[in-house]
Amino acid sequence: MENYLKEAKEASSVLATLTGEKKNRVLNRIADALEANSTLIIEHNRYDMEEGERNGLSSALMDRLYLDEGRIASMAQAVRDIAALKEPVGRVLDGWVTENGLRIEKVSIPIGVVGIIYESRPNVTSDAAALCFKSGNVAILKGGKEAQQSNEAIAKIIQKSLEEENLPKALISLLPDASREGVARLIKMDRYVDLIIPRGGEALIRFVNENATVPVVKHDKGLCHTYIHEAADLAEAVKISVNAKCQRPGVCNAMETLIVDEAVAADLLPMLKTAFDAESTKLLGDEATRKIIEVGEATEEDYDTEYLANILSIKVVKDIEEAIAHIRRYGSGHSEAIVTDDYRAAERFLNEVDAACVYVNASTRFTDGGAFGFGAEVGISTNKLHARGPMGINDLTTYKYKIYGDGQIR
Repeated sequence: MENYLKEAKEASSVLATLTGEKKNRVLNRIADALEANSTLIIEHNRYDMEEGERNGLSSALMDRLYLDEGRIASMAQAVRDIAALKEPVGRVLDGWVTENGLRIEKVSIPIGVVGIIYESRPNVTSDAAALCFKSGNVAILKGGKEAQQSNEAIAKIIQKSLEEENLPKALISLLPDASREGVARLIKMDRYVDLIIPRGGEALIRFVNENATVPVVKHDKGLCHTYIHEAADLAEAVKISVNAKCQRPGVCNAMETLIVDEAVAADLLPMLKTAFDAESTKLLGDEATRKIIEVGEATEEDYDTEYLANILSIKVVKDIEEAIAHIRRYGSGHSEAIVTDDYRAAERFLNEVDAACVYVNASTRFTDGGAFGFGAEVGISTNKLHARGPMGINDLTTYKYKIYGDGQIR
């Protein structure tokens, strides 16, 4: 492990010398190679899918794992989109001249060696690799065992593209020891690794957070809410709610709890039930909800659960204050939404709800690097330091101060 990480650290000095033009050329080569080898990737993915079925993976995890030509084309396009972004390294973030004539510039630089630990989704392999490469960082990737064949195929294609550009394979690689013990060693190697980004299940995040000596930006669970305010357009509220839950239930930005203002509950809940029944959504509700529509009982545990499945908890509240209190108690700091035509209510929600992304009259499903215009994201941070929300290339940089003097002494 130490020799592997030492090689990665040494490779970071090679990456630091590359021009933006060179990095973009390499990324476009990788994108072309992914598409050209789609059949190979699908063959390896088929093995993972068969293993997943044998091991009883949930439908949500199977959906995350699955690759076809369309999804591989999207992966390649994400890499091209990242290549097309402005160069993140070398940006002058601030600058000033001190009283004694020192000229100081605050300039963006790569973080260094970034370890990314993730589960299920093999597209993260190419997304994370491209984001790290564009931002001048060496990427050490550790995917889940359920996607091992898919990840290895994608990583080999990427590494071949690096070698064709006379660059070391160590710039982008899969962690050779993918066991729990290997991860436990990786997250303590602060001599060689500068940042760890875990994205996956709650147990993985907790393990990394509690055991790492390397700095961690965590992608915590996505327990997202949508609150239908008394001044909402009810037809719009139904449309947004169904999209937030059903468009892709197994992802972290999908809604898990729907909060309904009691002033509109009697009219809105039957409309919602009809819409969700059409999507085969399992509905659970509190006592007030169950008095209006026939659904299962929602417990305290349900309100604290990220289902990652087509299951939705419903809570009726008396006002916006109670809605915000519910989110404060159960939310994970990921994405929260209000549906309302009341400007004051919207602004209060935006200002008082503590989450990385807070929406007015839109689906939480937009919390995504691609949807935000970042090309892709390396994760969605629920930290407050050093990055928050979808992490794009600029969030994979830090900074240093350049000081220009003319003989000044102190």
